[in-house]
Amino acid sequence: MKVIRFDSVGGASGDMILGALIGLGANADILNRELISLLPEEKFRIVTAPKESHGINGINTKVEIHEPHARHSHEHHHEHGGRTFADIRQLIEKSKLTDTVKAMSIRVFSALAAAEGKIHNMPPEEVHFHEVGAVDSIVDITGCCLALEMLGVQGISVSPLPSGQGTFKCRHGIYPIPAPATVELMKNLKSVLTDEPYELVTPTGAALLSVWPHAEIPDGSRLVDAANSFGQRELNSRPNLLRAILYESAENTMTEHDDGTDSVTILETNIDDCPAEFIGPLFERLLNAGALDVWTTPILMKKQRPGIMLSVICGNDCRKTIYDIIFRETTTFGIREYPAVRQCLARRFEQADTPYGKVKIKVGSRNGKDITCSPEIDDCIRLSREAGVSVKEVYLAAVILYKCENLK
Repeated sequence: MKVIRFDSVGGASGDMILGALIGLGANADILNRELISLLPEEKFRIVTAPKESHGINGINTKVEIHEPHARHSHEHHHEHGGRTFADIRQLIEKSKLTDTVKAMSIRVFSALAAAEGKIHNMPPEEVHFHEVGAVDSIVDITGCCLALEMLGVQGISVSPLPSGQGTFKCRHGIYPIPAPATVELMKNLKSVLTDEPYELVTPTGAALLSVWPHAEIPDGSRLVDAANSFGQRELNSRPNLLRAILYESAENTMTEHDDGTDSVTILETNIDDCPAEFIGPLFERLLNAGALDVWTTPILMKKQRPGIMLSVICGNDCRKTIYDIIFRETTTFGIREYPAVRQCLARRFEQADTPYGKVKIKVGSRNGKDITCSPEIDDCIRLSREAGVSVKEVYLAAVILYKCENLK
């Protein structure tokens, strides 16, 4: 089971939540590619950049809207009072997103529509979204729901959310902070008052964090990763920061045995009519969904046609999701399944301080003794680009330094 803990220092908005999920491993390029079907006439792109605030490094994420289509669409909906909840639901239902992402996204917009409808005394179906109906907000919400699915997360935990004070200007005029819709959506969330004169939690952020399934972090869960996501505004006395910590509990992923082995599931399918370009992105989708390993094997199929056998190791918690992804992303008509038993080294993550920067190191141990280590290749690639050296130089530097200091 995977649970994300959201710790808010500076608030929560759609782009901050999206940035946190990207920081945890949801690939922005895949998000952009998947979301095209949602708004095919718009020109938009999710972009990320590193950011530092108050001595903390993290990620800044926003949705860039490109002309000329975005202007025409924005003006059209602006003139007609903005998109309605029914308009947005139709966009989502007609898209090529998965059924899970569609349902989750519609639930978030439904909560927003219910909150706005209560404030303006009108049925949710008739609510016109202005700021939330814009392209960037639609991409934020659906992108967050898609990213959550990509990460294979089953639930979230939320810290008390900071609340600003004062007023802000919107299409309807001068409103109090927090916005009335935000207040409605935060009724089941804890909050704490601050002296910041800004809207810290947006309706979009409140809707996502209130609608997504909440879960306790199981005892004994492993802290897998953490990401710091910053908002667009600079606050007066605190970083505009939302931290996300990914926890994973092994108890539902696989069955452990007394001899140190565990039971997993292997899924396999033979494919001979799928474009090779589909396979690379498929690997990433499967791994983001919780697959433990993915590989392909060249094979000869009927009529001596060359093909591949796609193999996936997974646990019971993500088995159904893996099935859905393979059927959706390939041309296969059937998938085989059989149980397997494996034995793994105990593993943890350490850090090597190389001349090129810090590299995360995966360390394997057996019978209480460290016996191998492996640098994270993404860190090596990033540092090699920054330093203008080969990936091999960074990789070897990390291995040598860590072994010399620890594996003696």
